[in-house]
Amino acid sequence: MSIIIAILVFGLLIFTHELGHFAAAKACGIGVYEFSLGMGPKLFDFTKGGTKYSLRLLPIGGFVQMVGEDEENYAPDSFMQKSIWQRMLVIFSGPFMNFVTAMVTFVIVFMLIGTPSASSVVGNPIEGSPAAAAGIMAGDRIVEINDIEINSWQQMVSTIQAQEAGKPLSVIAQRNGEELSFTITPYFDEAQNAWLIGINGSRETTGFFRAIALGMEQTVYYTKLLVVSLWQMLTGQIAPDVAGPVGIVTMVGQVAQVGFANVLLLVGILSVNLGVVNLLPLPALDGSKIVLLAVEGLRGKPMDRNKEAMINLIGFALLMVLMVVITYQDILRLIAN
Repeated sequence: MSIIIAILVFGLLIFTHELGHFAAAKACGIGVYEFSLGMGPKLFDFTKGGTKYSLRLLPIGGFVQMVGEDEENYAPDSFMQKSIWQRMLVIFSGPFMNFVTAMVTFVIVFMLIGTPSASSVVGNPIEGSPAAAAGIMAGDRIVEINDIEINSWQQMVSTIQAQEAGKPLSVIAQRNGEELSFTITPYFDEAQNAWLIGINGSRETTGFFRAIALGMEQTVYYTKLLVVSLWQMLTGQIAPDVAGPVGIVTMVGQVAQVGFANVLLLVGILSVNLGVVNLLPLPALDGSKIVLLAVEGLRGKPMDRNKEAMINLIGFALLMVLMVVITYQDILRLIAN
């Protein structure tokens, strides 16, 4: 199931990225030979409007093959016959669509699933937890712990942590206007390094326009976070910590166990990652192509095709080597756990 969900996530991110290139190419009047989702052998394909649409075996990539992008072609619909700004737009539209996908995903989460509430209302007790055993139910509002009035989720967490470790707590909760008393003994969770009683918070949904604003804020937040993290890794301020396909599949599986909302959040975060990474000025990535187009604009003439092809080939080879190394590290982490 983790692999299936991961394939669907990969497929969505790749599809929206390539759709950005494809839509911009069509808008600029550039011919497209093929729009492919996936790499490797074809599973099936069909042709419409002069473009072949194909689905390939390996869900690890995709491509849009445009007229004149990798060939000498001087037809009016050739990529090379378009202005530098049009070509930049086509290249940039792939990563841009990843940011759009992230924002839409976050909007869906805020509107339909909601975000953690700041109130002390219980979303649901964790099965087998002390709170569930004591009789705490979804919708209960915790109003008092050991004679301390509780007004928020954070205050409740702080109050639990401030009590003597492992000692029973006297908890009062409101349910349908009635106050109920419970005795709950916390347990220590090593992963969170905290004493817990085993409850999840409730969630609050937002309206359409507020969700859009929050979705944009969330997208900008994760973009800044990733850029800063990449810079800190490059400058040696923090240790490199990246995941490849194996690591992402494992991550998706772990998140899927928590709930669908968290899978959507992960989709948004991964989409931001894909957008940012593709804008890096590294050979074979969209960022490198944008830089080469900028150099062409300054020079007044394009770079020699053979040199550009060699740069992209070397860059692609290095990326494949890096991917193998990252995947190897993913497997070692998986075995260790």
